[in-house]
Amino acid sequence: MHDQAGAGEPDDFQRLWTPHRMAYIKGEGKPTGTGPDDGCPFDAIPRMSDEDGLIVARGEHVYAVLNLYPYNSGHLMVVPYRHVSGYDELDQAEVTELGEFTQRSLRALRKASGAQGFNVGMNLGQVAGAGIAAHLHQHVVPRWGGDTNFMPVVARTKVLPQLLRDTRALLADAWD
Repeated sequence: MHDQAGAGEPDDFQRLWTPHRMAYIKGEGKPTGTGPDDGCPFDAIPRMSDEDGLIVARGEHVYAVLNLYPYNSGHLMVVPYRHVSGYDELDQAEVTELGEFTQRSLRALRKASGAQGFNVGMNLGQVAGAGIAAHLHQHVVPRWGGDTNFMPVVARTKVLPQLLRDTRALLADAWD
């Protein structure tokens, strides 16, 4: 039998361990500066393959990518290629394509997963909750009846039923 010292006392709870989230909690890998050369993941992702970068679709001015730390399965972000922090800094072509990709995200999520509703929005600035404030990105979070339960409240854990690579493939196939 393995030494369980320090592992806690046995009880009736089943625990879901999500150690990959510790990197997010600690802020590991977050860009430290405000420029495109400061390790911004949104600048690095387009240089990756779609599969490695979890990119669902690419446009001329923006791309759609799965959130590496999703609130729900299928949590997408629509991101301009250009490194800007404010929505008011986008030019008209970027605004137009960002809107079109948001609509296409909604359609693809409905088709691939039967999403019943959505949370769509941007957190502009660190004080507004932006995890990566230096590079604008719009969240598209699919929702279903009953998708919120006690796990995030009691266990600070989100249960996701599908691997990101599998979700990316389904959404890429459903993208019109």
